[in-house]
Amino acid sequence: MVKQRIILSVFFGMLAFTGCKKFLEQPPDNRAELNSPEQVSQLLGTAYPQANYMAFFESISDNVADKGAGSVERTSRDPFFFEDVQDDQQDSPEFYWNACYAAIAAANQALEVCDNAADRSAYSAQRGEALVARAYAHFMLVNVFSKVYDPASAGSDPGIPYVTEPEKVVFKPYERRTVSYVYEMIEQDITEGLPLIDDRQYTVPKYHFTRAAAHAFAARFYLFKRDYAKVVEHANQVFAAGNVSGLLRPWNTTYLSITYNELFARYARATEPANLLLVETASWWARQYYTIRYAMNAAKRNEILGANVTGGEWAFRYQLFTAGTDNYLIPKINEHFVRSSVNANIGVGYVVVPLLTAEEVLFNRIEAYAYLNNTNAAIADLNTYAATRINNYDAGLHTITATRIRNFYGVSNLQTGILATLFAFKRAEYVQEGMRWLDLLRYKAPVIHVTADGQVLELREDDPRRVFQLPQSVTESGLELNPR
Repeated sequence: MVKQRIILSVFFGMLAFTGCKKFLEQPPDNRAELNSPEQVSQLLGTAYPQANYMAFFESISDNVADKGAGSVERTSRDPFFFEDVQDDQQDSPEFYWNACYAAIAAANQALEVCDNAADRSAYSAQRGEALVARAYAHFMLVNVFSKVYDPASAGSDPGIPYVTEPEKVVFKPYERRTVSYVYEMIEQDITEGLPLIDDRQYTVPKYHFTRAAAHAFAARFYLFKRDYAKVVEHANQVFAAGNVSGLLRPWNTTYLSITYNELFARYARATEPANLLLVETASWWARQYYTIRYAMNAAKRNEILGANVTGGEWAFRYQLFTAGTDNYLIPKINEHFVRSSVNANIGVGYVVVPLLTAEEVLFNRIEAYAYLNNTNAAIADLNTYAATRINNYDAGLHTITATRIRNFYGVSNLQTGILATLFAFKRAEYVQEGMRWLDLLRYKAPVIHVTADGQVLELREDDPRRVFQLPQSVTESGLELNPR
């Protein structure tokens, strides 16, 4: 009997061992095996930060005022007061941090498959997209959570971890290295990845890095790096067909003839030629950007959308959302609400964000031309833009000239005047989208906010609060928080 028990114990032990062995040979979760270029392409659909930066970018900029009334959200209130955002959900810096690194993880997973494939050439296009997507997410991270690139200090300013391989452990130790190192890695990924991109691989190209989108990103990167010749080089690739006006939003023609609801729906649509790269994000910004307390009011509207160098009126459409309030909106941030179930009244709002646009490429080329002392080309591009933005545009009345620029801004230096014109145009173009902050950041421009009760808040050029704080949780991976 004892012998029989021993035999049975050994037998079942062997079964258990065999079962355990088979179990351990399986993946630890239900992840799909990536064994084709098509499957890697599907994974790369998640290699873009699915989070919206508009709330905290716009709220820290000089585009907003204290209206004295309206809803108060930490994602807009805290940046207005130049305080660390006490929120980790949609539209917060922490949510954006996590989304960027999730995108990087997807890109790295795709790269691992591409590099280990038996036929690496079959994965060439996927490798190109993954490299550029990884570069983009790191670029945004370093400009949100580190000091802006400055050749004089980039070699010592703390950067962010540049992650180049999939994570396989919990709380892996990381180091921030320097801003200069991060920029070197970004440039390396762009340089290697961009030539590999093949637009024919995409079913819906505007949600991926096409050649045009990759060149647009490269133009932005080199603008931050102050390599103006390369800005022009990459911008020209976006406009290779020569029809710049055809890629710009038709604000003073088509956009004036459609309803507000139609404009809301069209602005971030994949069929809009101006949109070069789009991403869907979980965000409440569409319902908040005009109803929150710290936002554009009538005074800011007049400051941003008032007189301009052309002498004409802007064609941007805006409206007072509710009579008796100071809630002004430009109809371009649209929400798609997804209910948690068919009959539920709760769910998640989504906003499609235009990450890269033809307008930005044109603006970047104008700035580069100004610094390269190609003032004629810069003014020509300014006129191309103005021709699509001024109501009842008439070249005889509204053409921008060197004399007009000097007189309007009261400057003798034409380069200074061109840059002033450019930043006024950019501010009007991107109001309520947050892009103004990137220019204030690059030029280390001070920002002043005044509260409804008269308190004056100033964010100076050397203020450490210009750099958003890292999530507290990163200290578990050995990272130091930004100084305060």
